Amino acid sequence: MKIVLFADGNVGQNIFRFLFENYFSDLICVITTEENSIYNFVKNNNIKVACFSDLEKSLDGVYFDYGVLAWWPKIINESVISRAKKGFINTHPSLLPYNRGKHYNFWAIVEEAPFGVSIHMVEKNVDTGPIIAQKTINYSWLDNGESLYYKAQNEMLNLFKDFYPSFRDGIFRLKYQDLSKGSFHKSSELINASKIELNKKYLGSNILNILRAKTFEGFQGCWFEENGINYEITIKIKKLNK
Repeated sequence: MKIVLFADGNVGQNIFRFLFENYFSDLICVITTEENSIYNFVKNNNIKVACFSDLEKSLDGVYFDYGVLAWWPKIINESVISRAKKGFINTHPSLLPYNRGKHYNFWAIVEEAPFGVSIHMVEKNVDTGPIIAQKTINYSWLDNGESLYYKAQNEMLNLFKDFYPSFRDGIFRLKYQDLSKGSFHKSSELINASKIELNKKYLGSNILNILRAKTFEGFQGCWFEENGINYEITIKIKKLNK
């Protein structure tokens, strides 16, 4: 197995470390978004590494079986995907086909959808490729957008570690997605979806879901407007003792 790893964030870094420590010979090149901590670590360990801005040039003459997108935030064009002998796989933090696209942690709560992490083949359309592996993540009223974000990070790494040994041996089965189920969301939807309309009637569960879905320390929560002034609102839910 020969792979090119596209790695970003904590998940990308931890997947790289897992491969580096256990399957060093599989790694022929690592692509990062910029010269960050992943880039420096890879470079210091004598593995070919390049930034995304130099992607096309860096892959000239590089032959590999799979491209692996590990928490990768950028679009990979079809000319790059076609270079992989067997294709690209992607780590996506939702239980596909639910919450394809962006802000999976927000929409899972708002839509009361099943949640989890998935590894799937990459196709032309976003997050539509056949599923190779999945893991369900349970959540409750005590969860919010922040807790689902970190649960997805943890379980994605666990899923990849469980999945990779059999994958590299060619022991896996593709499960095609039923795209009539689930949902797809763009980044541009988040602002309006997190606005609370003061004159709108909400079910209690719906308003609580919107508020907690947008609660994430360090990021703006839900908002509302009155008399030309915008206000922010977050929520904390705790379980009471009986």
